[in-house]
This record gives sequence, structure tokens and C-alpha cells, in this order.
Amino acid sequence: MAGRVERTFKFVIVGGGIAGVTCVEQLSSQIPSAEVALITAGPHIKAVTNYKQVSKTLEEFDVEERPSSVLEEKFPNLTVIHSAVQSLDTQSHSLETTDGRLFGYEKLCICSGGRPKLLTEENPYVLGIRDTDSAQEFQKRLSKAKRIIVVGNGGIALELVYEVEGCEVIWAVKDKAIGNTFFDAGAAQFLIPSLEADKPESAAPCKRHRYTTEEPAAGASQTFTADRNSQQHGAGPTETGSALGPDWHEGINLRGAQQVSRRVSVEYQCEVEKIFTSEELPDSQQQTLGPENAGSWPVYIRLTNGKTFGCDFVISATGVVPNTEPFLLGNNFALADDAGLQVDEHMMTSEPDVYAAGDVCTACWEHGPLWQQMRLWTQARQMGWYAGHCMAARVLSETIELDFCFELFSHITKFFNYKVVLLGKFNGQGLGPDHELLLRCTKGLEYVKVVLSAGRMVGAVLIGETDLEETFENLILNRMDLTPYGEELLNPDIDIEDYFD
Repeated sequence: MAGRVERTFKFVIVGGGIAGVTCVEQLSSQIPSAEVALITAGPHIKAVTNYKQVSKTLEEFDVEERPSSVLEEKFPNLTVIHSAVQSLDTQSHSLETTDGRLFGYEKLCICSGGRPKLLTEENPYVLGIRDTDSAQEFQKRLSKAKRIIVVGNGGIALELVYEVEGCEVIWAVKDKAIGNTFFDAGAAQFLIPSLEADKPESAAPCKRHRYTTEEPAAGASQTFTADRNSQQHGAGPTETGSALGPDWHEGINLRGAQQVSRRVSVEYQCEVEKIFTSEELPDSQQQTLGPENAGSWPVYIRLTNGKTFGCDFVISATGVVPNTEPFLLGNNFALADDAGLQVDEHMMTSEPDVYAAGDVCTACWEHGPLWQQMRLWTQARQMGWYAGHCMAARVLSETIELDFCFELFSHITKFFNYKVVLLGKFNGQGLGPDHELLLRCTKGLEYVKVVLSAGRMVGAVLIGETDLEETFENLILNRMDLTPYGEELLNPDIDIEDYFD
């Protein structure tokens, strides 16, 4: 790394997403005299707004894009540097930006997020949605589209499939059920009818993440249609913006070129085998395509279940990979199996004075029995806040304990216009066969699932307005033996909140 250091800061944070911005806010409020720099590639930062502590561990907030000047006005000690990072030298404690400037740091926090795992690089018909630029590009292309294929089963795929209108959607998922990062097959089954109905005219803002569905026969597909008449990310690491907010599709008109309101076909247990253009389509294959696929689609996709579909473009929504690329060369970071930067219980990486938070890092301390890392907004905010807290404590020579938010996994979001609350080991993660499930489901209204292990509640999924989240959170945290209550626990005629008050 040549050249002279232009300026040295006490704290440098890389990344203008939720983790980075929250870290900046925490540091600036704890040590207002310290010089802090935020290095971010885009002109906007992601701000947490309307923050609400719903219960001990559950929190709700909106994510808004704001000009970075808003942060600088709030914190006079802050300098925002608009550039991507080219390289890092942990020995000399300096960073080079892509515009050739060199900055020094005493303590660094890497919050560079993740970048989309694209099905294929450099294909103009494959679009990854990760940041606002890619969302706008998607909107532009969707307005002329008659059919798109969505590949992936996470939060973005779930939201997309529900929000897109006026365009046929073929949804390829590798699992037996939709949304399986978040849901089991039962919850999937509960949500599926929402794909058949017209959306409510003015849906409440739709929030964030994940799954649901029954098991169709192998190779079969399910089709959900709502007809209005009858019912009335491919940027490289230096270019990526920060991830979209939970309400990313608000204010974007996700309407295709057709009159039909919604038509979604789900292809289960399959992945993409090959992507090709109509010119590359073998004659033999042309003969076997159904009439709706033959002819002149700009791109074709062959799935591992043997089916081939033509479409206007493909959305790659298959998750993210930690965006570590600019930081690794010449340094000795320990990486986790998922390629994230390993961090300990104080959010420190293996390199001295370098911390990390959010999607770029992997929590490598011994987790509590009721917590797991998932790359979600809530955890980006918590990790950014806690990393800032740890960095300040180190400078002020204070001791610090692992934050309470890492005691219990908790997440509130919205899917298909239903409120969704996830608590603890909500899918029985890591519990083995030694657990039981209690279920209560009212079609179109609510889905309640409780995970019990050795008579104690260890997880829950609540879909709909159940008002049970605080009670269940307390039962999980108190580790109360619920054996005496048995299935009465979910008896709708018993007011469980009063019961355990």
C-alpha cells in the first residue's frame, strides 16, 4: 500500500448499511470527542427509523435510505468518505479507497454486508436484487415482462413473488416447501392461499423474511392464479450498495405487462441446471417444449427436474455471500465455513483492532442454547450496536459482557401481509429428534407453532395477530416446565396471557 496517509481517525467504520450506521451512532454517542470516519460507496446510508422495543428481545423498526449528510449533521465528530475500499493493511492500520486515498485508523469495524450469490455472472438476463439500484432496474424491466422466473427461497424471493402483479411468475425452490429458511411445511401451507387471492388494495407496508408449503408429488408443480376479471444483485464488491430495507418494494410499482393480477407456479425441489438463449436452444428441445414456452423468449432456463421454461428475465434471489473481498489480501483473517469473518464475543476478528458486524461476519463464540445467527436486519442492527459498544469499552478500558440480545433469537417481519414472529429454535434447529411440536391453525387468520424440549418451550412461530409473542418469550426465557399443561397450552378458549401473568 503506497502513498501517504491523508488522515488518521480513532474509529473507522466501513459500510453504510444498518450495521455500519448503527455502529457509528453508538460510538459517536458514547465518545463524542473521538474522530469517527464512515467509508461508504453509495451517496445514501441506511437509517433505522420508528424503532420500537416490543418486548425484552423483540424489536420493530423501519429502514430508510437517507443522505449521509443527515448523519454528519447529527454527529459533528463524524466524517463520511464516499468511496469503496480497495485494500486494507492491518499491520500499518490503514485502508486505501478505490479513488486512491489512504486513511489510518486506531480501531476499525468492517460492516461491508453481503453480495448476492448470482446464478451466473455477466448474463444480461439474470438479475440479482440486493440494493436500490438493482430494485429500480428490476422495476424498469418488469413493466415490459410477461413472464419471469424467480430462483430462491429466502425473504426477497417470498416478497417478490407476493408483490409482483400483471406478470406470470415461475418460482423455483430447492426445498419441499416455500420459505424454508423461516417456516416449516405447515406454515408454508398456511401462507400458500395468499398466492391465490387478489392482494388487499392498500396492503400495510410489507416487511421482511421467509417461508411456507405442502409437499406436492416429486416433479409436480403448484399453480396459484388470481385473475382480476373474475374476482374483482450483479454488482461486484466495489459497486454494491447496502442491502434493501425491509419495505424495499413500497413505492415501487411491481407490475408487468399483462392484465392478469397474479399467477404463480411453484416448482419444488429443483435448482437451475442451465441458462441459455433461444439461439442456443437445441432443435430437439424446441420440439419438446409446450406451446407456452416455444418460440422467442429472450432467455430459457432448464431446471434439474427436467423442465425447461422460457421467460423475459430471471431473478436470482439465492442468498448472499459475505462481502470480504477487499479486506483479505495480505492479511490473516480467520474465516468461518460460510466465508464470513470470524468474530468473538466482543465482535473482534482475528486481526488486532479490527472488528466486524452484520452480514460480513460470522458469530464464532459459543452460542446460547436459544440463539442462532441469521443474516437479517434485526441482527445487523444488534451487532452494529454491540460492536460500537465493545470498541468504545476497549478504548475506555471498561469490561463488557455479551449483550442480552444474543440470549434469545427473535425476529418480527411481514410475509404475504401477515405479521410473522419467530422466537428461539423456531424450526427445532439443532434439537435432534428429542422435541415435540404443538400447533394451532385457523385458516386465513393465524398459525401458531410451539417447539417444546424436555417439557420446556424453546421456540415458536406466530403468524397473524396472535398477541402471544410476549407471553411466549417469557415462557422461553423463564424455562418453565410446561408438562402439566400439555396441549391446553394452545387451547383457544384459555386466555394464556392471564394464565402466566
